[in-house]
Amino acid sequence: METLSHCYGKLLNGFALLACAILFLMTVMICADVLLRNVRLVPGVNGLAFANEVSEAALYLITMLTAPWLLRRGQHIRVDIVLRLVPKQVGWIFEWVVDVLGLACCLFIAYYGARAALASFNAGSVSIKTLVTPEWWLLSALPVAFLALSLEMLFRMRRLALGPRAPRDDAVSTG
Repeated sequence: METLSHCYGKLLNGFALLACAILFLMTVMICADVLLRNVRLVPGVNGLAFANEVSEAALYLITMLTAPWLLRRGQHIRVDIVLRLVPKQVGWIFEWVVDVLGLACCLFIAYYGARAALASFNAGSVSIKTLVTPEWWLLSALPVAFLALSLEMLFRMRRLALGPRAPRDDAVSTG
């Protein structure tokens, strides 16, 4: 199980690196768009018409790619004030309740996200803006991300079961 967890961590690191590459390319694209709108380097070119649309998609993809990675590293948003106030055993139980609810929510979103992406694919739906793209391209990132989050929730549960009977120490907001 440790080997599987380690390999899965490597996959999530790859997702994060891909998100970094997308962010870099988005930054270059936005800079090029601003430059081309303000400096006439290429005759007849007044910016990159697709820049806003591609930036929106890039921000969505970056979020989907990094969410499981952040959860694994304990760098997700977490309100733990109650966990620090209750006895350690009660805090540990709260961690379990939240993990089970988180897993259920992630599986729910993955399932319905997959249904939406598949329905879009089967219908041949396209998004018509500056660019014309198949709608399912972006929709498919949602079930993949939430399936990855579901798997990470399972690994978190395993770590919680094997660890001390106390709340986790990751993403602590109180001292």
